[in-house]
Amino acid sequence: MGSEKPKIVAFCCEESGMPAYEHAKSLGLPLPDALKVIALPCGGKAETGYIMKALDEGADAVMIFACYEGNCKYVQGNIRAKKRVDYLKTRLESLGILPEKIAFCPVAPASGARFAEMVQEEVQALDSRENKS
Repeated sequence: MGSEKPKIVAFCCEESGMPAYEHAKSLGLPLPDALKVIALPCGGKAETGYIMKALDEGADAVMIFACYEGNCKYVQGNIRAKKRVDYLKTRLESLGILPEKIAFCPVAPASGARFAEMVQEEVQALDSRENKS
């Protein structure tokens, strides 16, 4: 990563992640310039191939913003997303890639501050990992 800004891809559920992202922007909260936000109908639509493609194309981290358990419009989409992230973390580790590059982030629609906080925590974690290498 060096002096470059970390590239973070955020797959955002249209019911929770996108409203939280828009709320963060409306509040003027700090978000990285290199944050790429991709809207999905549900966090459960963040398929393995999309996540791996984002990493393959140079994302330093991929975050999936979905509803809290019990609040998914599609009943279990958020649970599928979390299971997919857990599975991919195991696969990445077996390939010698840091599993921390992928995060499942439950968020409420009006939680712009929490959205920005989770993204900033990821940026700090990336910076910390970079400084250790």
